[in-house]
Amino acid sequence: MRRWALAAVAAGLATLAAWPAAAAPAAAASPGAASPAVASAGAAISPITEFSRCRSQNAEVEEAVDSVRGYVYQEWMGCGHKIGFATSADGGVHFGNPVVLAYSYFGWDPSVAVAPDGTVYAAFMHATNEHQFPVVEASFNHGQSFSQVTSLVPAMDGNFGDRDFLTVGPAGTLYLTWDYGPSASGVKLVSSRSISPSFIAGDLNIVMQTSADGGRTWTPMVHVSSGFPAGGADSAPLLMQPDGRVDVEYQGYRVTSRTKLTLGVGHSYFTSSADGGQAWTRPIRIGPDSLTMSRSEWWIDGAIGADSAGNLYVTWDTQGRDRDIGWLSYSTNKGRTWSAPLRVTPDTDDATHIVEVAGGGSGLAYVGWLADNSARGYALYLRPFSVAKGWLTGPVRVSRAYGTPKIWPGDTFGISTEPAALTGPQAGWPRVVVSWGSAVGGKNADSEDRAAIVAFRQG
Repeated sequence: MRRWALAAVAAGLATLAAWPAAAAPAAAASPGAASPAVASAGAAISPITEFSRCRSQNAEVEEAVDSVRGYVYQEWMGCGHKIGFATSADGGVHFGNPVVLAYSYFGWDPSVAVAPDGTVYAAFMHATNEHQFPVVEASFNHGQSFSQVTSLVPAMDGNFGDRDFLTVGPAGTLYLTWDYGPSASGVKLVSSRSISPSFIAGDLNIVMQTSADGGRTWTPMVHVSSGFPAGGADSAPLLMQPDGRVDVEYQGYRVTSRTKLTLGVGHSYFTSSADGGQAWTRPIRIGPDSLTMSRSEWWIDGAIGADSAGNLYVTWDTQGRDRDIGWLSYSTNKGRTWSAPLRVTPDTDDATHIVEVAGGGSGLAYVGWLADNSARGYALYLRPFSVAKGWLTGPVRVSRAYGTPKIWPGDTFGISTEPAALTGPQAGWPRVVVSWGSAVGGKNADSEDRAAIVAFRQG
């Protein structure tokens, strides 16, 4: 579990004109510190804005975009061992001052989603002496405050809980997946070079709960992964389709002993529900049996996205023979079959590769990864992919400076698409908002969260 222990843990080619706001912005929020905008091969990168302007280390950011109203939302671990939240009212160019979510002291695993009516939901994991459970808070003023707080406390004492993911359906129904185990005492962890240990044993299972009244009340758990109570599944990002179908990608480890709950290597699986999360299709393994995740993988692996035509994209990374490689696979038939894995990361080493994806226009996806393959430390990369043409550019390094590899950058980063700008040098170009954590400035630097907009040249 990502428990709090943070204290223990290429220059651009040309400067651009003023960066244009997104297509439908609201009034601008107060700005954060920003570096100059730059151009890269086939892409333009906005000024980088540091938005986690609060005390202590800040990392593990999650992101959501309200494309109708022009807002971008960031949620992360930080602000004095709590959960921080920041809002941009101009499409991610500037961010207002952070707010701290109530009851989030020593909370972990943030997740954020926006409802069709503009309500913002921020979730995270919390623990007491008896339970580990998700908390879901709601904001009715675009993230300026969160007046509704709901804890999803399970009935059984002594349970295990981890990694929540949140989304909202077309009718406003909330869908939440999280990693639930009947007994926290059965979960065994192994330490790593980061603050995020990995699992070597435990009763790990993906469950879903839903809310039809704006997060005030929630349904009982439904099992998403197979094999309960020892399913070996620990992380399940999800997305909603316009027709109401719920799609889930989850990481599942082989359970090598159902009595000792020991775990072997893992794979990515896809499943979906056509009835609001009550019944789930038989899980489909993505990628061959030979591509596996090791038990020493400490970051939150796996991501799922969909483009405007409904094509699905999944990213993950695998380890073996001193190699860590990020992968992409896509499906053009609602997840019934998947393409052969396509290699994302070009470097050949055992560096950390946290890989995520966001769908774009028809047949397009944007794949990002946060990696410490450079001797200088962590950097965030991005590249566009076409189902018809393959990779459209080489890797674009978004981050200007490298983050020291000795300070935890978080287990995730944020990636979302937003409407193209209507005016300016990049008018009409597809746009991707990314956010990431890293410690820039040496071994004594704090980790901070930053955001940028990347516009890719049309065609």
